[in-house]
Amino acid sequence: MHFKPKNWVGLVTSLIILVVAGGLLLAFIQHNAVTARVSNLNLRQGPGLNYAVTHKVEKNSRLTILSEKHNWYHVRDHNNHFGWVASWLVDHPGKLQRATALSEATIVIDPGHGGSDSGALSIDQKHDEKTYTLAMAQKVAADLRARGAHVIMTRSSDTSVSLADRPALANTNQADAFISFHFDSSPASNLASGTTTYYYHRQSSYKLARAVNQQMSDLPLTNRGIKYGNFEVIRDNSRPALLLEMGYINTKKDFTQISSSHYQQQVATRVVTGLSNYFKS
Repeated sequence: MHFKPKNWVGLVTSLIILVVAGGLLLAFIQHNAVTARVSNLNLRQGPGLNYAVTHKVEKNSRLTILSEKHNWYHVRDHNNHFGWVASWLVDHPGKLQRATALSEATIVIDPGHGGSDSGALSIDQKHDEKTYTLAMAQKVAADLRARGAHVIMTRSSDTSVSLADRPALANTNQADAFISFHFDSSPASNLASGTTTYYYHRQSSYKLARAVNQQMSDLPLTNRGIKYGNFEVIRDNSRPALLLEMGYINTKKDFTQISSSHYQQQVATRVVTGLSNYFKS
């Protein structure tokens, strides 16, 4: 068989195209691959904590990303298993060694007030509620991230965030929990003391309220229990949502605790334990 010169040119061109296309495909696959850096990583039927687990991914397995939704990757592993994994648990999980139900969760942490909205004033009229809600929320967020959870904060500095934007952030990100931090204030100084756990939607949020509130009884301030609260940030929230009042800022006893880094960390530890128990159940 004899080829005319122009046929050879066409054949060579086709081969070059195939090689380049193959290289691009390989590069695409490699670029869209991640490594499972933790053990016990779940492969789920859908992009969220509430979907059934279909398979456990072996540590250091390479996973090919097929698509992404709600911060979850739809992947295929080397054994040709398909499913969804939490994107934040692959490639860069920090010091986390083993995935848990808590580490698969997306949690929105809301430091109340901020910016032009100072919140309530302290017993000495010199300190704003917004300062201490942020300090406490940051400790909670740090502890949750250390446990592998995907944490979104409504604010991370002294900035103004509208009440409507706070639950909207949880709704948009399909959060598994929303926790808003506040401090109570009584009509006059030193009239009340203690912490309160508020929920609005009983069906979606009471179980979370119970899990978190159970951890609050050994704090230095009295646990006033679980109550219904008609607050916008939990009322307009379609996700499991709580508003925590962690003491009376205009009561001397309470403000001594509220302004203490030790108390803030005590609260953070107990909130994280409560969330961990909630996601286990």
